Amino acid sequence: MKKRRTRVGVICGGQSTEHEVSLRSAENVIAALDKEKYEIVRILINKKGGWEWGSEEQIEVAFPVLHGPLGEDGTVQGFLKLMGIPFVGPSVLGSAIGMDKDVQKRLLRDAGIPVAKFVVVRIQDRDTISFAEAKKKLGLPMFVKPANAGSSVGVHKVKNEKDFAGAIEDAFKYDRKILIEEGIVGQEIECAVLGNEEPEASVPGEVKSNHEFYSYEAKYLDENGALLEIPAKLSPQLTKEVQETALATFKVLECEGMSRVDCFVTPDGRVLVNEINTIPGFTKISMYPKLWAASGVSYPALLDRLIALALARAKREKKLKTTY
Repeated sequence: MKKRRTRVGVICGGQSTEHEVSLRSAENVIAALDKEKYEIVRILINKKGGWEWGSEEQIEVAFPVLHGPLGEDGTVQGFLKLMGIPFVGPSVLGSAIGMDKDVQKRLLRDAGIPVAKFVVVRIQDRDTISFAEAKKKLGLPMFVKPANAGSSVGVHKVKNEKDFAGAIEDAFKYDRKILIEEGIVGQEIECAVLGNEEPEASVPGEVKSNHEFYSYEAKYLDENGALLEIPAKLSPQLTKEVQETALATFKVLECEGMSRVDCFVTPDGRVLVNEINTIPGFTKISMYPKLWAASGVSYPALLDRLIALALARAKREKKLKTTY
């Protein structure tokens, strides 16, 4: 007798600047899911926020492959939670924290996890920060970025006063709160995390950008935009420190299921967290599946584990009392 397949809804698209990236990630997830284990329902959120799917059947577990606001920030996770549908990745709180670079950095700093120096500016206070003041606090170069965005959208490397005003203006196109951060000289190291209560860290990998920095163009438009070195050339001690930092970050920011933690390793051996990505890319060139492949977990096996973690969390949460 043929075993019944689990019905998985792969949610993609979304109302964010990363809509197209999400579609590419979803294509790869759908292609890699074992068709003998899973019945796959593709669910598209179009750019106007409408949900499009060709099935009226109830899905048993959702696999959000959404990047950026209104998808990765806890909104879709809250909707799925209200619907009682298990879903892959961090829950509402972890997703919301992971999206907001200001909040996540303050929590990490409070937990004693090193981060780059930064200044937060809200749109109503945009005229209160000058280039001279930012330079005094952060030095040069500095980075200007929206607080709630991903894939390096709206991010600028600022080297002089001439570039500062334009960078501020562009970043505010994508969010009402922006960050200005010190530029860190060092290796750009990424580490994948997988698990719920007892998460595991992958081998670290290094991103060597051929652009000014690891921009949207370097990530997605230029096929030679960056070299990914997996595993990263780090000493055993630094490898362990990156993995421990990634796991600590994952726990402090209340994440579950999956995340990718991006760090800097400076020439003097310091490990600083840049940011966490709670729904990392799943395209053919994305680091998250590549890091796990290098750690002995194939792409299809990784998807199996993520779905199993989603179902296990839902089962655990069902045991909690909802009456008193």
